[in-house]
Amino acid sequence: MTDVSIADFDTEVSGKDLEHRAAQGARALQSIGAGADVPVAVIMRNDLTQLEIMRAAAQAGCVIVALNWHAAAEEVAAICDDSGAQIVIIHRDLIDALRPALDGRRVIGVTPAPALCAAYAITSAAAATDSDGDEWSTLVDAQAPIEHREMMRPLRRYTSGSTGAPKGVKRLGGGPRKDFEEILRRVGSEMMRLKPGSRFFTAAPIYHSAPSTLTSAALVSEGVSILIAPKFEPEAFLAAIEAQRITHIYLVPTMMSRMLKLPQAVKDRYDLSSVEFCVSTGSPWPHDLKEAMIEWWGPVFWESYGATEIGFMTMASSHDALAKPGTAGRTQLGCSILILDDDGVELPAGEVGEIYARMDAFGGFDYSNDPESRQAAEKHGHFSVGDLGWLDEDGFLFITDRKKDMIISGGANIFPAEIEAVLMRAPFIRDVAVFGAPDPEFGEQVVAAIEPSADWVPDATQVAAFLEGKLAGFKHPRIIDFHDALPREDSGKIFKPRLRKPYWEAAGRNI
Repeated sequence: MTDVSIADFDTEVSGKDLEHRAAQGARALQSIGAGADVPVAVIMRNDLTQLEIMRAAAQAGCVIVALNWHAAAEEVAAICDDSGAQIVIIHRDLIDALRPALDGRRVIGVTPAPALCAAYAITSAAAATDSDGDEWSTLVDAQAPIEHREMMRPLRRYTSGSTGAPKGVKRLGGGPRKDFEEILRRVGSEMMRLKPGSRFFTAAPIYHSAPSTLTSAALVSEGVSILIAPKFEPEAFLAAIEAQRITHIYLVPTMMSRMLKLPQAVKDRYDLSSVEFCVSTGSPWPHDLKEAMIEWWGPVFWESYGATEIGFMTMASSHDALAKPGTAGRTQLGCSILILDDDGVELPAGEVGEIYARMDAFGGFDYSNDPESRQAAEKHGHFSVGDLGWLDEDGFLFITDRKKDMIISGGANIFPAEIEAVLMRAPFIRDVAVFGAPDPEFGEQVVAAIEPSADWVPDATQVAAFLEGKLAGFKHPRIIDFHDALPREDSGKIFKPRLRKPYWEAAGRNI
C-alpha cells in the first residue's frame, strides 16, 4: 500500500484517484436519473468498486439503499419497493437468483474481480460482463468528473430482520440538512482515533450499518489508507495485518473466536505489533473472549454498543473491559441513556430494565414501513431497540440481553447471551445460539442450537458435562440440537426466529 491508498485483495488506487473516479461515477449516476435524494439499491460483496460507488453516491447526493446479498428475491423486491429504488447496482453473479426482484428496474452490473471470484467460487460464466444490463465501469469511463458536488446523504438502512421483517431506517430532515460527511469525520477522529498515516482494515460486510459507517468515516478522514477483504478467513486476515502494517481494524466477536481457535503455531507466525485500535460492534462480546484477545494482541480493543436506528452509543476500552467485566462502556458523541421499567419509570443504578437512548449527532429517524413501531418504542425523548441492561454508579452500561430473547422458565429470567458466552468457550463448538421453546410445566425451556467444530463428533452428554460448574442447573439447556451451519449474519447477528419457529409451531403457538 502507498502512503494513502484504497485497496481490496485485487486492486490498489490512491485516495486521489478514487475521488476522481467517484466524480465520474457521480456524473454517471446523474445521467441515469440518480440525482439528489434519489434512492439507489446496491447489492454487492466487499470490493473496491463498492467503495467507489459509495463515494460516487456521496458526490451525486443520491441515497444508497444497501442490501444484504444473501437476501431472497422476495426480500429484495420488498425493500426496493419500500425505499422507492428503481436503480439497482449489483454484482453480476447475483443477478440470476434475484431476477424476479429486478424486473422493471434499471440494472447496472458490476463484474466481480478475481479475488472475489476465488473467495466465493464464482464461475467465469456467472461473472461475465456481456450479460444483463449496463456495466458500471463502462458507464463511468464515458463520463467527465462531476463539477458541482452535492452534500453527502446518509445511507438508507434496513434492519437485519433478526427479530422480524426488516424495517427501513430513514434519517429525518427538518431545517438545514446536517453535513453527514462532517459527522463521519467526527466518528473517525473521536471514536476510531484515526489520524494521518492510519491504515484501516475490515473483512466485515460493508452492506451492514457499522462496517459501512466506519469504512465511510475512514474514506473521508485525511491521510487514511483502507484495505477491505472479500470475506473473512482467519489466517488470511492475520497475514494481511502483518503484510500491510495495519493500524486500525473492525472485527466482530465471531471473527475473533475463529482466530483464537487457530493452532498456536499459526497464531505465532504473524507480527501484529502495528495494530493500534480494533473496534467491535453488532453482537455481544463475551468477557472470556475479550481477555483472550487482549492477552494475544495487547490492550488495543474497544467495544461499541450501537444500533442502526441510533448510531454508536457507547465505547469501552480494553482497560474498561478488564476493570469492569461485561461492560459495553460509557456514552460518547453526546449520547444519553435511560434505563426504564415497563411503566417508563427510570431505574436507579444497578437495576436491569429496558435501554432507551438518544443520539443527536446522527439526527432523528423514522421507520419508512412501520411508523407505529417507531412511536411505540419512544419514551422521554429516548428510543429503545429492545435491549435489556443496567448502568453502574460510574455510568458504565452493561447489556443483559435482547428483551425478546429473554427466557422465562418457572418464573426465573434466563438470559441466552450468558449461556452462549460459556458454550463458545468449548473448543468443540464453532457457533451456538440459545433460545426458549414452549414447556408445559415451566412455560419455557432452554434450547441450545450448536454448530460443531469440524473435527468433533457431536455429543450432547459432552456439552452437558462442559457446563457443569459453570452455570446454575436451571440455565442448562434441556434440548441440544446440532446443525451443520447456524443462520448467522456475517455481522455476527443470528436469526433466532428461524430456529425457534419449529418449536412454537409444534406447540400451536406463535413466537
